[in-house]
Amino acid sequence: MISGLKSGFVFLLALFCISTKVFSQSSIVADVLVVGGGTGGTAAGLQAARLGVRVIIAEPGPWLGGMISAAGVSATDGNHRLSSGIWNEFRDKLYKVYGGPEKLATGWVSNTQFEPHVADSIFKRMCEAEKKLKVLFGLRFLEAIRVNNQVTGARFISKNDTVTIAAKLVIDATEMGDVLASAGAKYDLGMEAGSVTGEEVGVRETNNIVQDLTYVAILKDYGPMADCTIVKPIGYSPSEFDGACSDYCIDKTIRAPTSSARQMLDYGKLPGNKYLLNWPIKGNDSYLNIVELTDPERLNELVKAKQKTLRFIYFIQQQLGYKNLGLADDEFPTTDRLALMPYYREGRRVKGLVRFTINHISKPFSNGQALYRTGISVGDYPIDHHHKENPAAPQHLDFYPVPSFNVPMGALIPEAVDGLIVAEKGISVSNVVNGTTRLQPCVLLTGQAAGVLAALCIKQSLQPRAVPVRNVQQVLLDQHAYIMPYIDVMPGDPQFQSIQRIGATGILRGTGIPFQWANQTWFYPDSLVNVDSLKAGWQSFSTARVNAAGVNLTIHEAFQLVNAHNHAAHDNAQKPLVKNASKTWNSLSLKNFQPGRSITRREFAVLIDKLVDPFAKPVAITGEFTKLKGRPIGPPFNLQKEKLFRSKISAATQ
Repeated sequence: MISGLKSGFVFLLALFCISTKVFSQSSIVADVLVVGGGTGGTAAGLQAARLGVRVIIAEPGPWLGGMISAAGVSATDGNHRLSSGIWNEFRDKLYKVYGGPEKLATGWVSNTQFEPHVADSIFKRMCEAEKKLKVLFGLRFLEAIRVNNQVTGARFISKNDTVTIAAKLVIDATEMGDVLASAGAKYDLGMEAGSVTGEEVGVRETNNIVQDLTYVAILKDYGPMADCTIVKPIGYSPSEFDGACSDYCIDKTIRAPTSSARQMLDYGKLPGNKYLLNWPIKGNDSYLNIVELTDPERLNELVKAKQKTLRFIYFIQQQLGYKNLGLADDEFPTTDRLALMPYYREGRRVKGLVRFTINHISKPFSNGQALYRTGISVGDYPIDHHHKENPAAPQHLDFYPVPSFNVPMGALIPEAVDGLIVAEKGISVSNVVNGTTRLQPCVLLTGQAAGVLAALCIKQSLQPRAVPVRNVQQVLLDQHAYIMPYIDVMPGDPQFQSIQRIGATGILRGTGIPFQWANQTWFYPDSLVNVDSLKAGWQSFSTARVNAAGVNLTIHEAFQLVNAHNHAAHDNAQKPLVKNASKTWNSLSLKNFQPGRSITRREFAVLIDKLVDPFAKPVAITGEFTKLKGRPIGPPFNLQKEKLFRSKISAATQ
């Protein structure tokens, strides 16, 4: 058992000193420090505080939400049908602000589009409601504090003062992985060769090329008579944007664009007659690899991205004739009215306990892979990379279709540094997979999982690598979050948790389907349990044999399987044999008990979850079942509720 959380923290407090009068000593000590109030950081801070630990979010700017607010990327990509956890909570609050889901389907790029300042206000209200959470704005990260191999806090710059925050656990929620780098964690930056990751997408040599970034602007329609044309930017030439839309395509040697100027603008149309400018086709993407630069150097380079966006705005106004569209005066509190920060698609990616690759996504159940059993967040967006502004980048990568997926817990945990959890885009994924895990809803959910993991670290006095996967997953399920990406069984379903848990054991496996811009995985709860398919999942868990007379398993045969396993199990005192199948069936709120009929996948999932409890069998961080017996270490989940339910089941099986 690792107990290093406390020792380094006490040592740091002994050395603790601060000169500023703005921050008192009590305000700079926390259980959990979240560095960065972006998409993942805000979710992490909220979730950890809701689980009862003291949390500080340290944010350099004045807004919360990061890429979906301060960076202006308020057209969310993915997870429309995966209504999971904090993502669903945030979206429901948007629906209330605007008057329903249909009010947010304003552009064709997304089902959920909104004004950036609304996202900031929602996140701030959510944070203000948590008594254990404090958000400190205006803190620019300076360095991580380490004692031996453990991160114990961080130092920040606030105006001209240095602020030190001590914490038992630190979450890196920066946009480019600044904390993990400062803490000495190993990381990847750029593209890995296929020989490194095992991915066959066409990257032959490792390089340091990252995705293009974008300085987003929000345009507003000021009426047909308005002329909002900005001052002509230095270096402007309309040829820079030749081919951005079919209305302006002078160079006939390039591929003709399919979108008109109107379609280009409607791509990111927002409520309130506003337009999000985040256009990758000869638009306002910029290639700037600023990850390893200092803050002053980054700011200097980012001027180039701002200028490109201003040139694009002038092009839209001057060449395309949309002079009525001007920079919104009611969005960002900046002098130039551009976003408060750029949209970073990629930064450092920590070398974690596992590395999540496209192979895990494309075939999660093949070749003995088991990372799906450790899932803590879900996503459904295709692999999407922006490299058009860097001619040195491979332009024809083979991003083959993939289904929806779940992010493994080990991707959040550095392989060799304690006291640190990684959220945002810095998790341990390949460069290829970053092209889907970086999208807003997925990052929000990964941040929520980071918050759960951090809170359990504090409550159990464990390092992140020692917290049982199943503990984290069960807490997420209790928060109505998905651990398996099944779109046909939603959190409101009474059997949601049972189906999610059985899915995470691999006993019953979902079916993944690549589908346009919203990939899918189906559980098919009303389908029958195919015996051959069941054997593949069951035999990895139990020594009891699946015996069936037909193609599909019957209810009677399902009960036989339960008894065969429980009889062979070492802890069969907790898993009694079923003697009255009909009574047990009814106690599980299942209907239409007919022993000879085929059992559905939903019914089988509930039966196995409640009577066998395979989710209690611990899994390693790589997904394999371990030899430990009984419930995972750490406090049980919903203890009173679980005891009451198990007493009812025990009575029903006598």
